[in-house]
Amino acid sequence: MATPTCSSSFSVISRPSSYQPQFILFNLPPRTVTSRFRCSAGSTGFFTKLGRLIKEKAKSDVDKIFSGFSKTRTNLAVIDELLLYWNLSDTDRVLDQLEEALLVSDFGPRITIKIVENLREDILSGKLKSGNEIKEALKRNVLELLTSKGSKTELQLGFRKPAVIMIVGVNGGGKTTSLGKLAYRLKSEGAKILMAAGDTFRAAASDQLEIWAERTGCEIVVAESEKAKASSVLAQAVKKGKELGFDIVLCDTSGRLHTNYSLMEELISCKKAVGKVVSGAPNEILLVLDGTTGLNMLPQAREFNEVVGVTGLILTKLDGSARGGCVVSVVDELGIPVKFVGVGEGVEDLQPFDAEAFVNAILV
Repeated sequence: MATPTCSSSFSVISRPSSYQPQFILFNLPPRTVTSRFRCSAGSTGFFTKLGRLIKEKAKSDVDKIFSGFSKTRTNLAVIDELLLYWNLSDTDRVLDQLEEALLVSDFGPRITIKIVENLREDILSGKLKSGNEIKEALKRNVLELLTSKGSKTELQLGFRKPAVIMIVGVNGGGKTTSLGKLAYRLKSEGAKILMAAGDTFRAAASDQLEIWAERTGCEIVVAESEKAKASSVLAQAVKKGKELGFDIVLCDTSGRLHTNYSLMEELISCKKAVGKVVSGAPNEILLVLDGTTGLNMLPQAREFNEVVGVTGLILTKLDGSARGGCVVSVVDELGIPVKFVGVGEGVEDLQPFDAEAFVNAILV
């Protein structure tokens, strides 16, 4: 057996010297990780424990969520002023201005009207008798919208290893960066992660993912051939993940416009390819959406969902947007849960989504 050399700091797994590789698995130097439990292949309930720990982390990191939605919170601060001196005779004017504040924050017309009419009904029936009661009722309405249709915010990774997560989305939404941050979070909880560089269209995509692999101490499968198909890269990665005892394979894909039929069809091929290697894979198909686009993300989400069946959403760049109400709209419109939100540029700023923490962050 001969071991090929590589000009980078990575080492490559051994292969027969006569073999012309189409894929390379980079083994990064081991990095010490502080974990709250030991990860061992085949351990009963590993993914259940992982999901619980990530959920607990979301509860403990409410400060990040709070600071991440500061611009949306500023937009909605007018609600407190409206309700401070509220009286029954002023109800119509106050509710009209509350409606405007919700629309400006991209809650969307349908959601906004639903919330405002619920409040109006409770006020006129005598259930709400003060500004504080109206504020609390508003928060309950928003929370109910988030939890009634998007309750499964934790990752659903099944019981078979490796679990496979596909990351999809349009160009420029923060897809590869989100994958890297997700790898960091999962690895920090003790999972053994393999990345798959399935973005075969963008020249710098593999390089970007290799940087994230090095940064997080994960291993990565990349295509050596420029003509390699994305479906083949992902299938090879999942096969390696299965053979080498990885817990989770994170599959990057090329960014694509939801209106490009041929590229959307490629996602179907990728999904089928990994399913042939591990029955039931991918366990999650996470759609990355740019939070700064607000309600404009809805057509993208609908199309991706129709083509590949999106199981969860990652909403990025929300710290730079005052349009946080789009979180509520996308969940209510599509019934797809938000799994993670991007609230900063740091490696730890991809936060598990917690509906109650979100509501408390935008409506203090």
